[in-house]
Amino acid sequence: MYKILAKRELAPHINLFEFSAGEVSAKTKPGQFVILRIDEDGERIPLTIADADPGKGTIAVACHGVGKTTTQLGRLKEGDFVLDLLGPLGKPARIEKFGTVLCVGGGVMVAPLHFQAKAFREAGNNVIGIVGATTRDHLIFLEEMENTCNHLLVATDDGTKGHKGMDFLKDLIKETKIDRVVAEGPVVMMKAVSDLTRQHGIPTMVNLIPIMVDGMGMCGACRVTVDGKTLFACVDGLEFDGHQVDFDELLARLKVYTPQEKLAYVFSEQGERN
Repeated sequence: MYKILAKRELAPHINLFEFSAGEVSAKTKPGQFVILRIDEDGERIPLTIADADPGKGTIAVACHGVGKTTTQLGRLKEGDFVLDLLGPLGKPARIEKFGTVLCVGGGVMVAPLHFQAKAFREAGNNVIGIVGATTRDHLIFLEEMENTCNHLLVATDDGTKGHKGMDFLKDLIKETKIDRVVAEGPVVMMKAVSDLTRQHGIPTMVNLIPIMVDGMGMCGACRVTVDGKTLFACVDGLEFDGHQVDFDELLARLKVYTPQEKLAYVFSEQGERN
């Protein structure tokens, strides 16, 4: 059992949880993830680690309540417990001194991106951060990213805060020497960033979280095609070369169970009301 020590609402339906998990935190590095199960009847869901404090024996994860299990997790309170918290899983992100690193984050994934941005800054890089969301109400970790990055830019799809959309990224790349890009967020966003940086030959890493079951490379559910090869996100990632990822295949695979996911959410909500 793993206790929720702290819970903070970051935006509507997006919460940051701090769990007591001493053994996990002792080995966690930026870019890794955990698989969480709320109870005996629950499904296993992957969540990228947003922070780790070995001294306190804690890890933090951010969760956007969009489906059955993520909504159930969002209803838990400080002092509640989850049954399983397996990790750290996956390979750590490659952190070293590259020069100028552009960290692009969208939605809930800005939280784990901050974990990497902090490590890049500590490694001596000039870190430029971009935080994006659909609207200003869904922007998260602005203060944390501002305190970590040398320069921070904000973008919203509707233009309610910062730049409207991501078109400004084209000028930023032309005007600034960028040595490495790291993108975490919606797949369509990571694809757009990778397509743009490919034109300029800028190494670009993306964090992929496809459908997962066991998280240890045995089930094969999280397979992705990278450079024409089949890899498993759980053991070969989560970090991959964005210029080599087959994003179209990934987007198609993410939609495979959409009807079942919607039904599970509806039935779960009906059960809560009854």
